[in-house]
Amino acid sequence: MKEITCCFTGHRHIAAEDISPLKELLRCEVEKRYASGKRVFCAGGALGFDTLAAEAVLALKEKHGNVKLLLFLPYKDQAKAWCEADRLKYEKILKEADGVSYASSEYVSQCMFTRNRQLCDASSVCIAFLDRASGGTFYTVKYARQNGLEIVNLAKKLRGIDDEN
Repeated sequence: MKEITCCFTGHRHIAAEDISPLKELLRCEVEKRYASGKRVFCAGGALGFDTLAAEAVLALKEKHGNVKLLLFLPYKDQAKAWCEADRLKYEKILKEADGVSYASSEYVSQCMFTRNRQLCDASSVCIAFLDRASGGTFYTVKYARQNGLEIVNLAKKLRGIDDEN
């Protein structure tokens, strides 16, 4: 199943002016991956890029019924302190996902890292939004690269930089 699976990782905070072009890049990338045989897409359920990615997959799923969205979440109540609008969007994505798994039943210090490794371990391609060399997204892309995943960095594409894996 790994050969037909892509995962996503990216920053929670995305500049307002980047959101619309990033949505279009995501739409194009998931379409491209679908055309190349990918059918399963895994997202981490966080705010920001993960949410945009999940929404892009759900839009693809409307066009192609054989697409699956799997959510790999760090712990059950991660959205508890989110604002209502973000929580409602999260709950909609949860409801429309084809599968949900949790790294932990409650918050523990390593649950985010565990979730990130699970995303990569299930996938052959990692579609990222990485624009800084620190934090969870940086760690996840590094882990994905060390484990042989193809890396697509949409932050570089957004800035017009060639992405040489």
